[in-house]
Amino acid sequence: QVQLVESGGGLVQAGGSVRLSCAASTRTFSRLAMGWFRQAPGKGREFVAAIGRSGYTTDYADSVKGRFTISRDNAKNTVYLQMNSLKPEDTAVYYCAGRFTGTVNYYSLLSQYDYWGQGTQVTVSS
Repeated sequence: QVQLVESGGGLVQAGGSVRLSCAASTRTFSRLAMGWFRQAPGKGREFVAAIGRSGYTTDYADSVKGRFTISRDNAKNTVYLQMNSLKPEDTAVYYCAGRFTGTVNYYSLLSQYDYWGQGTQVTVSS
């Protein structure tokens, strides 16, 4: 079983930046493809960004391209989401997710992930 713990959320003004971290409790983190999803009040959980296990392949939702960057440090068992130029519509609970994979692919669908964190709130004020 893999436990994922997010951190780094909080209140930020529009135009500001926040970096989220997700720490995984596994010695085989390098075998996990990772993703970030978010859920705004009254809405379903949606894809934000994904990264392959090597870190060389990434994918982003159109709404965050050019503003958010996903990265990982396999030595620290951690995946990050750097969020810049934040907008009020980015307000949501952000979740990290993981799945074991034998490929370098990323995964962009909720159903493709087996492990989820508890989420961290990001609130962007206008």
